[in-house]
Amino acid sequence: MSTSIFGQVRRGIIVSLCGCALLGCSKKVEEKTEAPKSQVVARIGDEVITNQELDNEFRLANIPVDKRKDPATVKQILGDLVMRKYLVGQALKAKLDREPTVLLDMLRARELVLANAVGTREVIKKSSAISKSDIDSYIASHPLKFANRQTISVEEIVFPIGAISQALVDATKDMKMLDEVDQKLTAMGIVHGRSMGALNSADVSPEFFNLIQAKKADDIFFLRTGPNGVFFKVKAIESRPLEGEEAVNMARQSLRAELLKSESSMMGVAANLEAKYEGDFANIMKQESAQPGAQK
Repeated sequence: MSTSIFGQVRRGIIVSLCGCALLGCSKKVEEKTEAPKSQVVARIGDEVITNQELDNEFRLANIPVDKRKDPATVKQILGDLVMRKYLVGQALKAKLDREPTVLLDMLRARELVLANAVGTREVIKKSSAISKSDIDSYIASHPLKFANRQTISVEEIVFPIGAISQALVDATKDMKMLDEVDQKLTAMGIVHGRSMGALNSADVSPEFFNLIQAKKADDIFFLRTGPNGVFFKVKAIESRPLEGEEAVNMARQSLRAELLKSESSMMGVAANLEAKYEGDFANIMKQESAQPGAQK
């Protein structure tokens, strides 16, 4: 990247990060105007940590309001915040904020926060329109999550899915004993853990749950869960219906998640319609949009 181009990128990033700069300035003003001590919970050099910042950390960590005065919780969250402030200070002293990749990472972090804020705002707006009828309808149409919910006790082997190929998964899942799977993964040097666990019928597709119900005594199942793969053998299935207020809360959360997914999809379509790709990227993106199932 030439000096002039980098200068343009850097200036753009600095302008984009004006919100962060203003925040930093506001802290200095707060210090100069001697903010009430009740608003300051810690000082790191010239920086202060306020109650508002600490409350935001609690929010991001999903700490319930009634736990935010718990000494152990405060110690952990505030300790992490102090460490972060200290490391930021060290980075600024080393002028790492002037590094090209760091500048781009800072811009990306800002964009992610703003992009998530837009989606969240729209979901909050639409969530207010979720009615009791919507909730009742969702509960009635998802019996495995509510009235017919089942808890499945399993013996499982968990491992990072990226460690093996799909072909090996297909071959291994035909084995009839978890001992065989354990031995195979050990022989291949794949780190894995074996333990007792539990699945919920709400966490798997109805089709997969039907396969589990139709199991034979020696059947071994395979499931992907995030970055992990899980081989498991069913030990018992127990009925655990979800009812009352707990069911209502779960249904509302699920409806909000569906709204967020729908909103993200619509925004993706809008972004693609507005985007104008240059050079070879125009052909690449055109080919991608022409793939079967691609949104138009």
